[in-house]
Amino acid sequence: MNITTIGLDVAKNVFQVHGVDGHGNTVLRKRLRRKDVRSFFATLAPCVVGIEACGTAHYWAREIGSVGHELKLISPAYVKPYVKRNKNDSADAEAICEAVGRPSMRFVPVKSADQQSVLMLHRARDLLVRQRTMLVNALRGHLAEYGIVAAQGIGNVTRLVEMLKDGNEALIPALARRVLSSIVEQLRQLYLRIQELELEILVWHKSNETSQRLATIPGIGPITATAIVASVGTPSQFRSGRHFAAWLGLVPRQNSSGDKERLGRISKRGDKYIRRLLVIGATSVIRYARSKTAQRNDWLNRLLARRPARLVSVALANKMARIAWVVLARGDIYRLPATPVAV
Repeated sequence: MNITTIGLDVAKNVFQVHGVDGHGNTVLRKRLRRKDVRSFFATLAPCVVGIEACGTAHYWAREIGSVGHELKLISPAYVKPYVKRNKNDSADAEAICEAVGRPSMRFVPVKSADQQSVLMLHRARDLLVRQRTMLVNALRGHLAEYGIVAAQGIGNVTRLVEMLKDGNEALIPALARRVLSSIVEQLRQLYLRIQELELEILVWHKSNETSQRLATIPGIGPITATAIVASVGTPSQFRSGRHFAAWLGLVPRQNSSGDKERLGRISKRGDKYIRRLLVIGATSVIRYARSKTAQRNDWLNRLLARRPARLVSVALANKMARIAWVVLARGDIYRLPATPVAV
């Protein structure tokens, strides 16, 4: 069989293969068990293999690529238009095979095992932070039933815990105190686990020169820098900084037609985790810019004078993303713009 392109629909146990020759004729349809995937591709002549970018796609891309094939990962959103009808594994594999041959198709770079390890650190930390928020909200809600309320913010949780340890039976009954103490203990354990993961991220950040260069940008710290390096890999996959910002979903959604250009809210496509980190970093930059000790930032101050702070934080996150791409592409660090000297 003269196979030039293969679409592989991955799954947990049963995989579907769809292969075509140089003229686009279907020459292979086959179902594979998980244990037979690598040995099957080892028997084929080198060809282009397309896989939908999903949780296990990067592993299979590395495995199949190690036996001589060219791997191309495609976003599922770009594969869907090529599914003819009746979604099933065979139709999905055929659609992947069709999409991978399009000349204008965009592909997802294959991540290394090291990149996936760093991203796993971030996902685990994000999960624990969300669990910590759930426990804090539960603790606040239960204590509010007894008239104990503290100001919002993660920093004010300590006050609630101190109230719980006072031992005043008139405020909180003994049974309720025991239940709430178990929540506090779980909360303490989560704080320790989050600190351990953040320490691991910091160690990796200090060992990676690219991550350290990104951290020179105001609003980008070790967590955001390591997330960008692990997710992006090589900046050459993006044509410009605007392309990178669009990939993160930080550009307006378009609904234009003819000469009428309609721009809406940001698209929120792409990597929502990095987008959230950039917006949080931009918010901290704005908070510092409003302080009396901050260096003057004319662009930011003019924008704050005309627009709400939340809108400005998204605009600044877009600017930070573009700067991050330049730092990655040029292999340089960020330098603050020179302030004009009055004559």
